[in-house]
Amino acid sequence: MSVAVAQEEREFHLDDKEFRYLADLVKKQTGIVLADHKKNMVYSRLVRRLRALQLAGFDEYCALLESKRSNHEMGMFINAITTNLTRFFREPHHFDHLAEQLKTQFEDAPTATRIRIWSAGCSSGEEPYSIAMTAADSLPRLAAFDFRILATDLDTSMVSHASAGRYELRDSDGLSKVHLAKWTMRERGGNGFTVKPGLRERITFKQLNLLHEWPMKGKFDAIFCRNVMIYFDGPTKDRLLDRFADMLAPGGWLYIGHSETILEQRDRFTPMGKTIYRKAGS
Repeated sequence: MSVAVAQEEREFHLDDKEFRYLADLVKKQTGIVLADHKKNMVYSRLVRRLRALQLAGFDEYCALLESKRSNHEMGMFINAITTNLTRFFREPHHFDHLAEQLKTQFEDAPTATRIRIWSAGCSSGEEPYSIAMTAADSLPRLAAFDFRILATDLDTSMVSHASAGRYELRDSDGLSKVHLAKWTMRERGGNGFTVKPGLRERITFKQLNLLHEWPMKGKFDAIFCRNVMIYFDGPTKDRLLDRFADMLAPGGWLYIGHSETILEQRDRFTPMGKTIYRKAGS
């Protein structure tokens, strides 16, 4: 079936001008760059918004986003466009490395030692919960430390989902039987499980646009920002990496996605393994 025929059979028509408007708006709001080949993806993610709002076409949707009434819909628009793909202990070598560093740096640390980790782009929460499990497994004295994880995401619906800590059993891929038994509660007669409160209480979930101002003041010992920068152009990525470096404590670690590189930032970060970097000069 040709693209032209497929377009004709669609419920709505998304022309190049409307796509360009939406793509420019996404870049302005999030820094994510949508190339022309993402047009079908944009259509498939936004068509449900048009139906829900009972709009006649993308021209009306663009007009709504442009209007003063668009504050709520702007959030829904961003939520629909952003990608949320994750799993527990995704890219496990990162968690192996984190466990090793936590033991090395903090195993014999004094009581109340401050430890901070940021999951930047936490999606539905599997990443920060994996970080919390890794820390609890690595540091038997974790309860004695001032240990906190900040988990942020652009998508407000993902932040809400992650904060609840509830997942379907089909989402448990990556979790060992030990982790399931130790850190989760199985629903009676159901197909879901919930992360135990003792682990959830170590994590603060917040909505945050990485391109806007950051309210955090203290330094982080590690930052996870995985499979987020692939959507940014070069200058935007460079600015973000500079800000990450500024937010890391001396010797702090940055973990990025498997398809990402930051070789152009060697003055700020030193490569220490597969998609693992240490703040330079530490």
